[in-house]
Amino acid sequence: MEKLVIEGGARLRGAVTASGAKNAALPILFATLLAPGEHRIANVPELADVSSTLSLIGRIGCPSLAGPTTRIDTSRIAFCEAPYDVVRKMRASVLALGPLLARCGEARVSLPGGCAIGVRPIDEHLKGLERLGCRFVLEGGMVHGRTDGLRGAEIRLSVPTVTGTENILMAAVLADGVSVLENVAREPEIVDLVRFLRTLGARIEGEGTSTLRVEGVSRLVPASRPYRILPDRIETGTMLAAAAVSGGDVTVRGAMPENLRAVLDQLRIGGCTVDVDGDDVRVRRDGPLGPTTVTTEPHPGFPTDMQAQLMALVAFADGTSVIEETIFENRFLHAAELCRMGARIETRANTATVHGVPKLTGAAVMASDLRASAALVIAGLGAEGLTEVLRIYHLDRGYDDIVGKLRGLGARIARVSDAVRDRAAMQRAIDESAAVA
Repeated sequence: MEKLVIEGGARLRGAVTASGAKNAALPILFATLLAPGEHRIANVPELADVSSTLSLIGRIGCPSLAGPTTRIDTSRIAFCEAPYDVVRKMRASVLALGPLLARCGEARVSLPGGCAIGVRPIDEHLKGLERLGCRFVLEGGMVHGRTDGLRGAEIRLSVPTVTGTENILMAAVLADGVSVLENVAREPEIVDLVRFLRTLGARIEGEGTSTLRVEGVSRLVPASRPYRILPDRIETGTMLAAAAVSGGDVTVRGAMPENLRAVLDQLRIGGCTVDVDGDDVRVRRDGPLGPTTVTTEPHPGFPTDMQAQLMALVAFADGTSVIEETIFENRFLHAAELCRMGARIETRANTATVHGVPKLTGAAVMASDLRASAALVIAGLGAEGLTEVLRIYHLDRGYDDIVGKLRGLGARIARVSDAVRDRAAMQRAIDESAAVA
């Protein structure tokens, strides 16, 4: 096991290129199961979640070759099952359900795991798939699904769940007839999935709106050219928040800023200068950080996946901020860890009140989930002294070489073994990493 050690106080400066989006790559990788043949997917990020997805697809019988352009051969599906030992590591594994039912007529998928941020049930997935003609039995922690043939249907989600929208959509593209999906999620990653499915021959209208119209087709085929995953807006927002907390000047290239408007607005409110030039976004801060009031909402609102990073940022603000989390319950676990560093945060139900302080002090802190780990890194960059971030396997699930990217911007940060406890040894690791950068 490894941890991160961070020496705070360095101002981040320079440019970095956005990686491919985790939350687009995973459903697109699962969507390759719909069309037998060889698929080529470009700009796939190097992440633990991507490795888990490719491992699961391989267990199903579809070999892959990772690289700058990932290749997946879905010519043959040997097993219609996503077992617990894979699914427990990553909630997105449930996205095997829709494609397997559509292509094979059956699927066995373990109930999902992933981050410790609430129950996140899959009821909406199952209700929508049932409307398309599937039958389910839940037994021993597994969802057993069967269908004698998918049929188009009108489906209205009670909440605009992202993975629920993706699962139902992937099944609907091979259903007999027209499906109308209402109150669907509008996230850019779903737009990317729709565009990928179109390259396979799917007929879909309405991406980016709350209604999708799907005209089912009898078969799909792999695209003749590689499909390129869109840039990761959450990685971009995280890097920009790190720039802001350090009082730095950072440009993220290839960021598709139109997908980041709510985040960029919050950075401006916080006292940052934000410049957009095509697909590049530059954030710099010279004055004090200001407070804000924000509520997480489905896209195009402020994303729940940036809530923890914003909390770390406003912990340094001159004033009091209020953050309301409306998407997931139990997603303030990072608040207690930030308080270990000297932050003043009060949480009650789904609201956090953050009283900004002049400084945070480095401490040993523990990540509870993917975005919480990023928040602790941001806090460590702005804190005085050394910060140790434990359980960074969460970070590796969703950030492609974040240590290398931050180091390239001037951050004093290193990965070391959990067994390293001597502060002098941790300082040497930071110094050696800085010398390499």
